[in-house]
Amino acid sequence: MKTKIFKLFEERSLREFLEFYKNNPKENFVYVLQEPPANINILGASNFGYLVICLPRYGDDSQIIYSSSPFVFKMRKNLRDFRKQDYILLTGDPSIIGISCAIATDMTNGQFNLLKWDRRELKYYPIEIDLFQKG
Repeated sequence: MKTKIFKLFEERSLREFLEFYKNNPKENFVYVLQEPPANINILGASNFGYLVICLPRYGDDSQIIYSSSPFVFKMRKNLRDFRKQDYILLTGDPSIIGISCAIATDMTNGQFNLLKWDRRELKYYPIEIDLFQKG
């Protein structure tokens, strides 16, 4: 289990991630779109790669209804290193999930992976997405 967690919204953690990413190009990463509440344990997702948390849990900047542009900019920056072998863990605001999946599609020509939580089995299942069916 890979337990290192990077938080892209913290400057020190962002620098650590960029250095780690550069030195470990074959590792997989799980992009957690928003930091989950304290009562939700996402460590099971680390079986699929190192956890990379893109946005903080809540706060003044979490109000996407005022303008989507700042979120598009932030998520483009946060997902700039996203590759089709990495995963997106769908957490947080559904509009941020939609924006992030659109950006991932842009970055990988429509091929990307999601992690889906199964409440019965209490584990994550990978889902491969190929939007354009180009192989």
